[in-house]
Amino acid sequence: MLMFVYTLLVPHYTLMFWGSLYHSFPSKLGLSLVTCLVMSAIQTCVLGVFPIYMVVQHQLPPASRFIVILEQIRFLMKSYSFIRETAPIIMKNAPKEGTSPRFPTFSSYLYFLFCPTLIYRESYPRNTHIRWKYVGITLGMILGCLFYGYFILVRLCVPVFRLENNQPFTKRTMVLAVFNSILPGIMLLLLCFFAFLHCWLNLFGELLRFADRMFYKDWWNSTSFANYYRTWNVVVHDWLYYYGYRDFLWLSKRKFRTAAMLSVFIVSAVVHEYALAMGFGFFYPIMFFLFAVFGVVFNFTMNDKRQSPVFNVIMWMCLFLGQGVQVCLYCQEWYAQIHCPRTGNSFWELVTPRSWSCSKQR
Repeated sequence: MLMFVYTLLVPHYTLMFWGSLYHSFPSKLGLSLVTCLVMSAIQTCVLGVFPIYMVVQHQLPPASRFIVILEQIRFLMKSYSFIRETAPIIMKNAPKEGTSPRFPTFSSYLYFLFCPTLIYRESYPRNTHIRWKYVGITLGMILGCLFYGYFILVRLCVPVFRLENNQPFTKRTMVLAVFNSILPGIMLLLLCFFAFLHCWLNLFGELLRFADRMFYKDWWNSTSFANYYRTWNVVVHDWLYYYGYRDFLWLSKRKFRTAAMLSVFIVSAVVHEYALAMGFGFFYPIMFFLFAVFGVVFNFTMNDKRQSPVFNVIMWMCLFLGQGVQVCLYCQEWYAQIHCPRTGNSFWELVTPRSWSCSKQR
């Protein structure tokens, strides 16, 4: 609630305060820098430190952890988009003498905080009415996905990994564990896609009469990982493209396209790993490694020049194997944290995976 109230009030009224003084203030750069520094400090405390403190201090369960952290990330992305889209307009359009600057309406900003997009606009295409039958069906599908995801974890993951730490670590057991994890891994991936990118976003879009429903494209037909990254999650991709890739090119005068692409990959990998680390309660950078290393390699090797259906098969094989590795290693670490808890709070204790040494200790 604190994060929502802060995101609702502070960015909007800070923008109004800065915009009302900008064109009449003697030092525009000084005013902008001071406002930016003050707001960044407040943003760091409220949307940066506070959610982490709540998650760690109160030892919330994993589901609650993920809700808090994902909301933190969403509010940060939305507030940044609001400032990034409106500040340049205020700077370019000086008000006529005796008139006040035109600011975004509070209602449009409030609508933006709830609608399923991360790019701020003063207005969006709207439907004429809400299809309540569609809302009910979509809500039922979300609940069904949650139940089915729980069933997959209980029936396909827990029996395999709960007692695995009692066995000595060998290459054979590791390979078998990865292959046992491929089926639940890809099923969980598809469930998360369907539940969130299709059902959840369409549910909010319908309730808010939001007409632009391009939340994803046909990523399953991709013959290149470059196309897969663009079409898997259009909502986040658009934010990264506009405020990461395109702004990097603008700052570098369009000289470093490869560096711009790499920076976007690194930021995305860090945020994904941060969400998983805070949600699970331990640091095990599997997602970061797969995203920042293999993801970058595949993006450049399996690029848009690959049009043969064979590359679509290769992409799916990589997804199957990657999901198997992630589910296997994160499940192993989860139970290692339970069976072999940390004995101290030193830096190396916090960042060293317990699964590497748990079987030896037991």
